[in-house]
Amino acid sequence: MKQSPAISQVLAEVGPRLRRLRTQRGVSLTALAEATGISKSTLSRLESGQRRPSLELLLPIAQAHQVPLDELVGAPEVGDPRIRPSPRSVNGNTVLPLTRQPGPLQAFKMVLPATRQTPDLCTHEGYEWLYVLSGTLRLLLADHDLTLGPGEAGEFDTRLPHWFGTTGEGPVEVLSLFGRQGERMHVRARPRERSRPGR
Repeated sequence: MKQSPAISQVLAEVGPRLRRLRTQRGVSLTALAEATGISKSTLSRLESGQRRPSLELLLPIAQAHQVPLDELVGAPEVGDPRIRPSPRSVNGNTVLPLTRQPGPLQAFKMVLPATRQTPDLCTHEGYEWLYVLSGTLRLLLADHDLTLGPGEAGEFDTRLPHWFGTTGEGPVEVLSLFGRQGERMHVRARPRERSRPGR
């Protein structure tokens, strides 16, 4: 099976890492061989890169040095999982993307101003999920006229005529999940000549 360049690079770095760890601890090959049950010649070939590292060789070495296995193979560091969203204004709404990677679903936090109260229904491919963080959300879906308060959620097929906004009493904060079609429709839309609330 052909290895990826990344895996080949990781394997090539194991030997030098093993030698560096052993010498830093002042352990001889003979002593390490006694502690692990691995022959001195095998350990030497492993450190020089002439022997391919395997789990059955690395586990006893990790136990002898009392280090986690990933320290021997140089596991990649875990990146910072925090997302620092950059708010942008779309048709008068404040939109904060909460998803870093491209994918079939995208998450957004939206802050809808109190002035967003004139319904303008739209339809598009996709499915949408909404969760109200604060305020009172007005949701029009086909023949339904609904209000959702903090902690309430809604989901619907966006091929149905829909719009959501405020009741006019104050702004609304919403978490929203939708696909690429919905993102293009809702958070990348450009204002038209006739003011379109976007949803």
